[in-house]
Amino acid sequence: MNPSQKKQSVIAAGIPRRMFLKGVIVASAASTIPAFPGFAAKAQKTKGGENLKPASERVNLACCGIGAQGASDVMSLYNTGLANIVALCDTDMGGSQTLEVLKKFPDVPRFKDFREMLDKMGKEIDAVTAGVPDFSHFPIAMMAMSMGKHVYCEKPMAHTFQETELMMQAERKYKVAAQMGNQGHSGPNYHQFKAWTEAGIIKNVTKITAFMNSKRRWHGWNISALPDGEPIPETLDWDKWLSTAEFHKYNHDYVQGQWRCWYDFGNGALGDWAAHIIDTAHQFLELGLPDEINAVKLDGHNKYIFPQASTLSFKFPARGTMPPVDITWYDGQKNLPPLPSDFGDAIMDGDIPPPSSGKIDSKPGKVIYGEGLTFKGGSHSTTLAIIPESKAKDMASKLPKYDKGSNHYENFLLACKGKEKCRSSFDIAGPLSQVMMLGVIAQRLNTKLVFDRTTKQITNNKVANELLVGPPPRKGWEQYYKV
Repeated sequence: MNPSQKKQSVIAAGIPRRMFLKGVIVASAASTIPAFPGFAAKAQKTKGGENLKPASERVNLACCGIGAQGASDVMSLYNTGLANIVALCDTDMGGSQTLEVLKKFPDVPRFKDFREMLDKMGKEIDAVTAGVPDFSHFPIAMMAMSMGKHVYCEKPMAHTFQETELMMQAERKYKVAAQMGNQGHSGPNYHQFKAWTEAGIIKNVTKITAFMNSKRRWHGWNISALPDGEPIPETLDWDKWLSTAEFHKYNHDYVQGQWRCWYDFGNGALGDWAAHIIDTAHQFLELGLPDEINAVKLDGHNKYIFPQASTLSFKFPARGTMPPVDITWYDGQKNLPPLPSDFGDAIMDGDIPPPSSGKIDSKPGKVIYGEGLTFKGGSHSTTLAIIPESKAKDMASKLPKYDKGSNHYENFLLACKGKEKCRSSFDIAGPLSQVMMLGVIAQRLNTKLVFDRTTKQITNNKVANELLVGPPPRKGWEQYYKV
């Protein structure tokens, strides 16, 4: 292992070079830049004949990340008829994964650096998307919000607990619409969970089992070091792809979704799926942050990549009149959760996209144990069902009606125009993301964490507490860590 690899190995093991912020939010002297009221949208030139809403109703949108999920976000926002695509940004502009969007919007300005895009086109942009790897969400969102731009950011919100904290602060300070892309949070499950908790159907929940047992990209890997460097593809600007992250030599197993495998870049299965499985329970049960997180079982624990299977326990204290709640998370193909004998078939709905690495081979879901009733659910927009079926039939006439769902992307764009509020705004999605990030720290260190919800510090493990912040950003990227 060369000296550079040894240095990276120390950091990957969970021992940061130094704390960058030591848990203290750094205030910037810069004044708040007000949000633009909305520029008149230019005529959209695309390869197609879509009917867009009148220009006055559209949001001028700059899209960062135009391959894979980023491409899906671009098209989903555009297809609402409420977005005018005015700029495209991708560090691998011209890579095969970007071609569909480039073909769709042939005359839209293109950039490899979001900073250049915002500097040059700021006056023409109302909102920015961040459909990029987890670790790159933060600088894009922070620069955009500081300029008064609304932000649509994929889940989880950021890579670290502290980045998420800063993003929530920026949302409040700059008074922008900010939406996290857990799309099911506007679907039937959102409206059902809200109606059932308000009506007392879901009440006094004490336990939730959540699971995602499909094969993940890193399953089967057995590594003892970071991968060797490889030639950088001609279309890729590797330095800009790394953004705030520590320098790594390029390797194909860092890009095209593979970043999710590595602690240095992603948040694993938990960060990928928990936002779709426990999001409504987290919001409507007012869970906030846990006070204890425990790595109950980790198969194939590794200091570089996520485990082959994980069982994680999250303990949430009582909130007002609501009792404490334990959430247990299961991932890994052979790490199936214990389920009630009357669980029946798992729930699967058509709005759950397959992983970019292949199909879902095991249905994700949850079991919610409340007072007098037990519920089973799936992921994304899938609604809950009362179990056993006989109990569901008895309750059928007592269940309140609820909205069948709406469009998460349209909700964001209408929020940009001041007509709605974001359903998964950063103040709602932030604590949910932080729950996942605490789980990732427990995975990384294979340990139990005690968390002080008031000070937002891990009190029983110094290294774990430093990982709330993580290593400092690379030189030249420090400015995004100020609000």
